[in-house]
Amino acid sequence: MTGQKPLPPIDDDTRAYWAGLARGELLLQHCRACGHVQFYQRALCGRCLSPSLDPRPASGRGSIYSFSTVHRPPSAEFKDDVPYTVVLVELSEGPRMISTLVDTPPETVRIGQPVEIVYDRVTPEITLPRFRRAAAPTAG
Repeated sequence: MTGQKPLPPIDDDTRAYWAGLARGELLLQHCRACGHVQFYQRALCGRCLSPSLDPRPASGRGSIYSFSTVHRPPSAEFKDDVPYTVVLVELSEGPRMISTLVDTPPETVRIGQPVEIVYDRVTPEITLPRFRRAAAPTAG
């Protein structure tokens, strides 16, 4: 092991988000004033600047909008992880979020592939949202 990886900070804007992930639930902010759904968590709506935001459960499903495979670790703490794939996921609810793709060989990743969230408990306070490939939805 090469050292502890940096962890995201928890603050007043993100506390509900991290608590949701620890329970195995992805929460997105919904604006009560204009209906906008947003990710990342913040104090005001990104569309209308209202402070009236509710954290609501999301499906945790989406598709790969973009991706990049990391072959060179950004720091020594990530040395044992390379290669890994960073994905920009377009969630079913609309917002996009950046994460990593697990259990998928980098050479098989394609834009548009369906993905679903997996919860990676790193500490009692921090559970990281990661994604894995999901079965394509069936038509019907």
